[in-house]
Amino acid sequence: MNDKIPFKLMLPAEVKRWIEAESAKNFRSQGAEIVACLRARMDAKEKADA
Repeated sequence: MNDKIPFKLMLPAEVKRWIEAESAKNFRSQGAEIVACLRARMDAKEKADA
C-alpha cells in the first residue's frame, strides 16, 4: 500500500478506548488497528457476497 491518504475520523469515546486497547494488545498503532478491522470486514463481506 504505497498511496496513503490522510483521513480525519471522529469516534465515539468508547470506540476510541476500544481501538486504544486493541492496538496495544496487538502491538499495532491505532491507525494500523483501524485498517486491520476494516480489511477484516472487507474480507468477510467479499466471502458473504461470493
